[in-house]
Amino acid sequence: MKFFLGLGKVLTIAFWGVVLFNQMAPQPLPLNLLINAAGGLLLCLHVLEVLFFNGSLRGRSHRWFDRLQILLTGIFHVMSIPRAQETPRNA
Repeated sequence: MKFFLGLGKVLTIAFWGVVLFNQMAPQPLPLNLLINAAGGLLLCLHVLEVLFFNGSLRGRSHRWFDRLQILLTGIFHVMSIPRAQETPRNA
């Protein structure tokens, strides 16, 4: 599972590189619009992920770095965060 999460992170960062490259040297017209639209949609989704998973970052020591990683790689970073151990309930 770690391999797939790492691969997803690398591919997502590569996509952000394509979006930034498209901003510096625009591609031909239809491709330019598609890359910008996909980049904008992915940015909106990652902002929503930061908002939704903000509560699960409370116990983490580097919350802002985690938020930045979620903003860049999205769900791939969320899935790599270890879950907090639940305390057993006594009946």
